[in-house]
Amino acid sequence: MPILEICTGSMAGAFAAREGGARRIELCAALEVGGITPSAGLIAAVREISGLQLHVLIRPRGGDFLYDEYEAKCMEHDIRLCHKLGVDGVVIGALTAEGDIDVAMCRRLVGAAEGMSITFHRAFDMCRNPEQALEDLIELGCHRLLTSGQAATALGGATLIRRLVQQAAGRIILMPGCGVNSTNAAEILEATGAAEIHASARRDVGSGMLFRHGGVNMGNKDLDEYARKETCAEEVRAIFKAIHGFE
Repeated sequence: MPILEICTGSMAGAFAAREGGARRIELCAALEVGGITPSAGLIAAVREISGLQLHVLIRPRGGDFLYDEYEAKCMEHDIRLCHKLGVDGVVIGALTAEGDIDVAMCRRLVGAAEGMSITFHRAFDMCRNPEQALEDLIELGCHRLLTSGQAATALGGATLIRRLVQQAAGRIILMPGCGVNSTNAAEILEATGAAEIHASARRDVGSGMLFRHGGVNMGNKDLDEYARKETCAEEVRAIFKAIHGFE
């Protein structure tokens, strides 16, 4: 049966993912920049939710995936903290300036994981040679690759993902992600031959604030401070039903 992973950044989102039928979540913060490592407090709190496998994004900042030694040490520390908190897996990624997998740095991160499941994230979609990158990840011992097939959406990258599934030949799990929803999830799985799929299943949620101070922003003047996107249990359930062939 296909496995549905939901990317979320809150306790409410984690509960919604479980309610909708997801088997696993990727926990992160700042989804608006593609995600960064969430706080230790949030990780610990979500770990207490039963019935969910918990994977945590290890990414020290937004932007590119070229990291210096200080950032590498930060990621190693975060991974070890995740291990202490009982996290099931971590989601990592690093590239060289030339656009290849940073094998040396990723080997350090895999080593810090001490047996946790390892997913390589969508840094893969920014690398220059996906076929060689896939072999590098297999050699590193990664268990899973999250990818949009180097396209704007997983549906758009389905052809490359299918080729990578065939190349992998069971040595690593390919998990399509990006732009996945209840209307295309089944199509993406069929087109790629993948057995896992990744979605955020988010919808706009309004603030419960009664008093509202207009004209003040917390960092981005284009964002509404009294609205946010949150994982929606109904959309998770719709994706789950779609990929399992339910009416």
